[in-house]
Amino acid sequence: MQQFPEGFVWGTATAAHQVEGGNWNNDWWEWEHRPGTPCAEPSGDACDHWHRYPDDIRMLADLGFEAYRFSVEWSRIEPEDGEFSNVALDHYKAMCDTCRDHGIAPIVTFHHFTTPRWVAAAGGWADPATADRFARFAEKTAGHLGDRMGWACTFNEPNWVVTNGWFIGIWPPGHSTDRDGGRRATDTFIDAHHKSAAAIRAAAPGVPVGLTLSMTEAQAVDGGESMRDRFTANLEDPYLEAARGDDFIGIQVYTRIRFGPDGPMPAEDGVRTTLMGYEFWPEALAACMRRAWDVTGGVPQLVTENGIGTQNDAERVEYVERALRGVQGCLADGLDVRGYLYWSLLDNFEWVYGYEPTFGLVAVDRATQVRTPKPSASWLGGIARANAL
Repeated sequence: MQQFPEGFVWGTATAAHQVEGGNWNNDWWEWEHRPGTPCAEPSGDACDHWHRYPDDIRMLADLGFEAYRFSVEWSRIEPEDGEFSNVALDHYKAMCDTCRDHGIAPIVTFHHFTTPRWVAAAGGWADPATADRFARFAEKTAGHLGDRMGWACTFNEPNWVVTNGWFIGIWPPGHSTDRDGGRRATDTFIDAHHKSAAAIRAAAPGVPVGLTLSMTEAQAVDGGESMRDRFTANLEDPYLEAARGDDFIGIQVYTRIRFGPDGPMPAEDGVRTTLMGYEFWPEALAACMRRAWDVTGGVPQLVTENGIGTQNDAERVEYVERALRGVQGCLADGLDVRGYLYWSLLDNFEWVYGYEPTFGLVAVDRATQVRTPKPSASWLGGIARANAL
């Protein structure tokens, strides 16, 4: 067995909109129900985690994990401009307390893709004023949760919010090739990260704060170097630079993309792909961790998402084991890696893809909401208990 460092954090992750159910007051609910969008189906009741979180957290602890990353829903906490819900704040405080009661470190994400309808109507992330709106929300929420939080993540993958919302058009606000809007949204996210990180640190001293970034191993093939470099410069580097002063950066990786001189290339014939259409490439995690380490100048890392959408649970085990071998290689080379969180605890709502892609360690019967841990849940929980692979 190969040991991980003492204190290495093992956990899983979810996001409010993907598991809670009934989050009708945000831009994603509106997008799911808007005619003509590419959404496969609406989120509906999701996994009813809003009500069932005590049992889900108890299950997480029973499986052997010691950390749980979840997000707070801005549209519940601040349903209208300047109007805060103590009931919603107390709900997330109770989630943190339940985690603590079971020996689980709460890792709280303040924004995981969804934005209140009133913010979207005021211009959303393309409006620079949204940075101050978000910082106010973060200050209020962090003040309520305080040191119950184990870690705090300001944003989840803001680079994909911009890419899918302003360039590809498959996420709200649904713009395609809107370069001006995309640039403004990127600038607003980075400004909001700095302002909200400062607000969280002031309201909850001692809680480590960072952002999480979607990264992809970008490989050049047959003269594709300039296209590869353009991809990483636009999609990743602004946020890696913004993370330089943070307590940690959350690394989130699923696959690689191969670039030729004309841009992204399809997977080669015969290469395995996942339910998301991604190439099966667990080695991408270590490659992106090394790149993030170099660009940020050695900011400590927490793997906040890594996993696979598959119906074959043995394939899930293979994927995670190969990814963890890469983490061990990074640790051996001196990278400061604090932990690994698998995505996801539950089979849940996968945005435009609906409920078909199954990333969870735990299956959810959508008719009954019955949870059934998969063999991979016990396998990874055993690794967490032993702190060794």
